[in-house]
Order: sequence, then structure tokens, then C-alpha cells
Amino acid sequence: MQLLNLNSGLSHSLCLAALLLTGSHSAWAGKTLDAIRQRGNVQCGVSTGVAGFSAPDSKGQWTGLDVDVCRAIAAAVLGDGNKVKFVPLNAQQRFASLQSGQVDVLSRNTSWTLTRDASLGFNFAAVTYYDGQGFLIAKKLKITSAKQLRNAQVCVQAGTTTEKNLSDFSRAHGVPLKPVVFDTFEAAFKAFFAGRCQAYTTDASGLASVRNKEAPKPDDYLILPELISKEPLGPLVRRGDDDWFAIVKWSVFAMLEAEELGLTQANIDGQRNSNDPAIQRFVGTGEDMGKLLGLNKAWSYSIVKAVGNYGEVFERNVGSASPLKLPRGANRLWNQGGLMYAPPIR
Repeated sequence: MQLLNLNSGLSHSLCLAALLLTGSHSAWAGKTLDAIRQRGNVQCGVSTGVAGFSAPDSKGQWTGLDVDVCRAIAAAVLGDGNKVKFVPLNAQQRFASLQSGQVDVLSRNTSWTLTRDASLGFNFAAVTYYDGQGFLIAKKLKITSAKQLRNAQVCVQAGTTTEKNLSDFSRAHGVPLKPVVFDTFEAAFKAFFAGRCQAYTTDASGLASVRNKEAPKPDDYLILPELISKEPLGPLVRRGDDDWFAIVKWSVFAMLEAEELGLTQANIDGQRNSNDPAIQRFVGTGEDMGKLLGLNKAWSYSIVKAVGNYGEVFERNVGSASPLKLPRGANRLWNQGGLMYAPPIR
């Protein structure tokens, strides 16, 4: 009789666990997702203007790799990549705006560091661009290495990892430098082009953006070959809402997985009849992965329809199809010699 009662209790516990697992996705929406659905848009913090990453075009429409990450998230949660409110933030504003709840996610060329990850109350969701800090100089200086910049004045933005990396580089290599610090990204590069400094330093992608868009004559300037830091860039969210953290993270992973599966903005509709289980899960015709995130079955399909896969986003904004023409480099997929790797959607 005692054994019967134990088995009965065990069966009851297993049934309860099964009910919780099968029904819990409806309760996993999370406070951030609930707020987004009520307001009808994702509030996304972006830069005040870095070509290729987040900048308004001539018609006032926001474009760039970071912008497309925002649109991908909106497509996943609202089914429409245009349901985004872009909030331009400078380096000093960005963290306070995320902490205060002014934005739901920060997708603004921000480097993932231990300090930011561990002490500001944020979670970095994923890496969307592997970068490194470099130096921009005028070719007329006839310098070929950053180690030749002894006693040079270097324009740099305050309140960034860039400023700290410059100091570290100077001390580590015994290269005395004279930082000229500015509050904003724009003020720093404008001072450089005005001749205030012999060099300008920021992430190499930012240097390419500035040289292409802001230099009086782009061909008169050179990005030195050394990268003096690791700068993994990606979106971040506030701690305390793990459900929203998972959605942002898997929205980025979906873009990478789509490229690996060969799914593009143009061909994804034709793949809805695929016999490949991985593609079926992705396009929403197979096992329902969306319910685990509190989203609908077509969440990842909606991302690709809105912005394309990661490769398309890269090439359009910063790669060969863009004015920047940055090499894919470390941002290639893992199976093509790069660092981009998404866990499986299954």
C-alpha cells in the first residue's frame, strides 16, 4: 500500500511537471515583451551616426548593421521589422538610457567587456561584429606603424574603451602619446580632419566609416595595419528579464543560422516545403521553437523576411555591397574560417 502511494505521488508530480512544461511558454512572455506588445514597438538605442552601423539616410530612415539587428528583434516579437523606435544616444548617454528603461535594447557599436558585463546590470546578448581598435592618419605623414606615432597628438572620444585602450597601448609599447579628448564621436573626428591631431583612433570599422563619409579626400588617409585591442560588438539588455534576454540573443542567432542553412530574404518562401527538419523548424512548418521564447511559430522566418540572413545584413551595410567595403574577416561563419557560430535552433 505504501508503495502504491509512492507511485501515485510520483505520477502526480510527473503530471504536474508535464503540465508546467507544456503550458509555461504562455507565462514566459516577460515584462519587457509585455510592454513592447502593449506599446507596439521596440525601443532601440543606437548611435548618433556611424555609417554602416546606425545612421539616418538622406530621407531620415535609419540604416546599418546595428539598425538591422533592431529590426530583426522587432520582426521576431511583433512580426514587423519596421515596428522600431530608434533612440540616438551618445557614448555618455547609452548606459543610463538602458538602465532607466528609456530603451529596451542597446544596439550601438558597444564593446563587450568584463566591467560592462559584470558591474552595470546588463547582459550582452551576442556578438554581431568582431572589431578591433586602430589608427587613422594622413598619408603625408609617411607612417606605416602605430609604433611610429611617438609624441603624436591623438584625437579620441571620452568615456569609451577606446580612450583606455590608447593609454594601455602607449604604456605597453613605450610609445608616448598625447590624447586629445572630446565628448562626442563627431567632435573627435572633425578635430582630426581639421588638423588638431596627427592621428584619430576608434574601432577599425568606425575608422573606415569616418574616412569614407567625412574625409575631405578619403584617398589622402590611411588606416594603420595594427589592431591594438579586441572589440566584440553586440546588443545588450538590462538584467532581471531573462525572457527578453533570450529573445534578443536568439534573434541574432537566427540571422547566423539562416546564413548557414542557405536561407535568404529572396528564397525563404520557397523553402516552406523543404524536407529538411532544420529548415522546417526555422520557417515554422516543423517543430514549434517559438513557443519556448513566448513567440509565434514563424518568429525566425519573420526575421529573414524583414532583414535577410547575417551575411546579407553584413554585405549590405558594411561589406562589399556598401561604401565601406570592409572585409568579412573574423565575421565569417565558423565553417568558412570565421568566428560567427550560432547554437542550433532545435
